[in-house]
Amino acid sequence: MRAAIALCLLTACADGSDAPARFLGAYTWQVEDAEFGGFSAMHLSDDGIGVIAVSDRGMILRGRIERQDDAITGVQIDDFAAIRTDLPAGQPSMRDSEGLAVAPDGTTYVSFEGITRVLRLSPDGPATRLPDHPAFADLQANAALEALAIDAQGRLYTMPEKSGGLDLPFPVWRFDGTGWQTAFHITRDPGFLLVGADFGPDGRLYVLERGFNGIGFRSRVRRFDMPSSGTRTGEVMFAAPVWRHDNLEGISVWRDEQDRTRLSMISDDNFFRLQRTEIVEYVIENPLQ
Repeated sequence: MRAAIALCLLTACADGSDAPARFLGAYTWQVEDAEFGGFSAMHLSDDGIGVIAVSDRGMILRGRIERQDDAITGVQIDDFAAIRTDLPAGQPSMRDSEGLAVAPDGTTYVSFEGITRVLRLSPDGPATRLPDHPAFADLQANAALEALAIDAQGRLYTMPEKSGGLDLPFPVWRFDGTGWQTAFHITRDPGFLLVGADFGPDGRLYVLERGFNGIGFRSRVRRFDMPSSGTRTGEVMFAAPVWRHDNLEGISVWRDEQDRTRLSMISDDNFFRLQRTEIVEYVIENPLQ
């Protein structure tokens, strides 16, 4: 037992300084509202100020991030309400929103567990359900469409939290406007599950992964060029050890005024008092890397 604890402490001290992305800062976000928390996905505007987040209780938050130099100093909430889904009222267990993607025209899409599906939200009525891929029906109940992203052409991509086996790669499904196709696969590390994704300003796909060893969370981000098919391993942008951050689940990638690529992530506190809602940021100094 002592050896295991020592190993965990040693792992927690590793800084991953040889990775392309370096830690910039973290902000603990606290709001006195029983529905606040459980955030599983986040989108930031191109300037890193506007924020949209969804929770695993089917809530959507819109607001503005306040910054001083490289530090987040606060978040102003403009709206916080339940997502108007395609389901009747009274089914909270089926409102488990996990992924978020916002198109250039502002159209917002959300992916769900519980009932596995992707919705196009409407500003003035219930959401519209996109067609399903046949594989959606076979996904594990609490490990379904965890990640959702949209590219510069407006094509949606979604990925499950689990691939169905430790040695099986994650499928990446792409929606072409009428249906989903398997675009490619990404390798699975037995120590991590896939929890978030976003396209960066460089056109590449950034995937957030989470590991849990029973005592704490660890996180990493991999970056992928967009292949036409096959299975890809990608490039590790950073790997944070156990206890460095909370349960990071959502990622948004944008370029700041210094022409640096920022990886902004939000944690899901599971509405558990020993966890916290945290916005964490890493930066890639050279956007051409």
